[in-house]
Amino acid sequence: MKCTFSELRDLEVINVEDGSRIGYVDDLEIDCDTGAVTSIIICGRARLLGLMGREEDIVIGISDIKKIGEDTVLVSVNNKRLCKMSKKDDESLFD
Repeated sequence: MKCTFSELRDLEVINVEDGSRIGYVDDLEIDCDTGAVTSIIICGRARLLGLMGREEDIVIGISDIKKIGEDTVLVSVNNKRLCKMSKKDDESLFD
């Protein structure tokens, strides 16, 4: 299956582990050396109408994506790992 970024953008991301809605695809992370997509990025929600900034972005590795459908992206990530992935650290999350 092939799809463009514009087709993937704004698809709802749902966690099949617990059925929770994580957010919507906002961006992709691409390995410049290979040209392969390595993860999808879900931008954090705005706090207090954007006046208090926003939450951390959520990065989900391509290996955690189970199915990309017409309306949704199904991922399998446990909540503890999802919280860890949303933290921005200097080291890579997928090493």
